Amino acid sequence: MTSKPVIAVVGGGIGGLAAAAFLHRAGLPCTVYEQAKELKEVGAGLVLAPNLARLLRQLGVLEAMTATAVRLDVGWEFRRWQDGTVLSAEDLRESCADLYGEHTYTAHRADLLAALASAVPPSALRLGKRCVSVTDGTLRFEDGERVTADVVIGADGVHSVVRAAFVEAAAPVYSGLCAFRALVPASSAPEPARRPAQTLWIGPGHHLVHYPISAGKLVNVVAFAPAGGYETESWTATASLEEFLAEFEGWDPRLRELIRAGGRPGRWALLDQAPLRRWSHGPVTLLGDAAHPMFPFFGQGAAQSVEDAAVLARCLASGAEPAEALRRYEAVRMPRTTRLQEASHGRAHVNHLPDGPEQRARDAAFAGRDPLRDNGWIYGYDAGSDPG
Repeated sequence: MTSKPVIAVVGGGIGGLAAAAFLHRAGLPCTVYEQAKELKEVGAGLVLAPNLARLLRQLGVLEAMTATAVRLDVGWEFRRWQDGTVLSAEDLRESCADLYGEHTYTAHRADLLAALASAVPPSALRLGKRCVSVTDGTLRFEDGERVTADVVIGADGVHSVVRAAFVEAAAPVYSGLCAFRALVPASSAPEPARRPAQTLWIGPGHHLVHYPISAGKLVNVVAFAPAGGYETESWTATASLEEFLAEFEGWDPRLRELIRAGGRPGRWALLDQAPLRRWSHGPVTLLGDAAHPMFPFFGQGAAQSVEDAAVLARCLASGAEPAEALRRYEAVRMPRTTRLQEASHGRAHVNHLPDGPEQRARDAAFAGRDPLRDNGWIYGYDAGSDPG
């Protein structure tokens, strides 16, 4: 294009702000429309793997993140559910940076959101703007305002209004799994949970992950269990502490101590959705969970949203017409995110095996695996410099 396109981003979460930050860095102004009246992230912890840390460094915000993020010494530490026997563990202190040029961190989602917001001009943010429909490049908001853009980026999550406007996708279905989450004061947590380590306790039908965040002051706990009839998909829904403990009856006492220390947990049902066949239609495209919701078992949801943002900005900055740039973006990103969706989907079965021959074979295989190297296709990818 001979002039800069008018770009509208629907959604001011991690993906939407990352898109705005990379577009701004590429010299492409945009406006972010967020339905909330203030920017906030209601989630808890996340992993900043090297592929995400690399992009935060390119945006100039990684240093700010490390003020509260915890640099991991140990990752992929799998423990047996009954007694905490370590099945395998990765030494991340030096090997991660040696392999991929960046360390792995854990952080509170709110800190990542704030870091990304710092890379976006305040004038580019319009809060309290709930998008209710999209027709080609025209957005209509709940307050009656209409906005027309050359490019519309739907970063509005798994229940995306933008996606519904042009993609005939099957509605997300309940996976049969639910997640519990809690933030535990480090002073109340048992010793294994206070270490700079990402630990996964695995057992029949369940698994639980914990790691420190917020400069080590808190321990993030997220656990997965059969959902039964539970179908509430909300970050603000809660469960009782007794319900959470009941799911982990008979597990290692240290794990149950950690659960008790977290008080009343959050609880939400995990949605399942098959990969989309397309993300773009004319001047409209999707990003992040709107395009590729995935189970959290590889800790890549936020990272893939930020990767989307980096590649999309490069494609739009190439000078191609918007529709062509969006087709290129989709072609580059879709194979990678589909692979991660499928890998994450299969992880639940592996983690939740009942005790028996298959479980013993899995545990034996863990001892001979190197997840840090095996997942080099995830961590070694640089979305900011290699769009395909």
